[in-house]
Amino acid sequence: MTYQNILLEREDQIGIIKLNRPEVRNALNDQTVTEILSALEELENDKEIGVIVFTGVGEKSFAAGADINQVMRRNSMDALKTRGMSEVYRRIENSKKATIAAINGFALGGGCELAMSCDIRIASENAKIGLPELNLSVIPAAGGTQRLARIVGKGRAMNMILTGEFMTASEAKVIGLVSDVVPLEELWGTVREKAERILAKGPLAVQMAKLVVNRGFDVDMDTALLFESLAQAVLYGTNDKEEGTQAFLEKRQPSFTGN
Repeated sequence: MTYQNILLEREDQIGIIKLNRPEVRNALNDQTVTEILSALEELENDKEIGVIVFTGVGEKSFAAGADINQVMRRNSMDALKTRGMSEVYRRIENSKKATIAAINGFALGGGCELAMSCDIRIASENAKIGLPELNLSVIPAAGGTQRLARIVGKGRAMNMILTGEFMTASEAKVIGLVSDVVPLEELWGTVREKAERILAKGPLAVQMAKLVVNRGFDVDMDTALLFESLAQAVLYGTNDKEEGTQAFLEKRQPSFTGN
């Protein structure tokens, strides 16, 4: 499809989805969410892409939440529709490829929820992160109430959600909401370095690691360990495992094929 609200770019094996509405701080309207899903599917079907990065155009905002004009017009049934923000973010979370949020400014409401659906979050020093939905008498309903509590703990999540207070990048790092904080001019270099570290790993192992962590997080330990063992059994039977172990013994870089 032709994208109007995002930019879809590729750098080697890295696919980049850039929110491109800087005039409204990259606010997320329905069309933007639809375009994100289409771009995600395009990159997931591209065998050359191993890591998908989400970021915003400009130096001020990653995504400053949902488009309030659209929120004002929504009715009860809109919260249950398919292919909405919550479902798209779940698709990002369950992507077979590693995902990174490059938070280059405000990540509020739906923007914060987008970042939380990614595997790794890296923020620039000017970033501000928050879930201010209660100011509108709605809740963070694109996974915000659930992912935030799982990432930072129930108490911290309650504080952020109930007060709607914005958090600085450094504060977000202290509680584990982001993994790295860097100057804005160093953000892409840091993200690219992180992506390259992931790309050097076996792609099937990346996929299985994501699957086991996500599916095992909310089940009992015995079930989670079973998931882990079954995933390892699959990987033990792959050509990439043979290549990875042989390359290690031969002191060379492995050449993975995803088989």
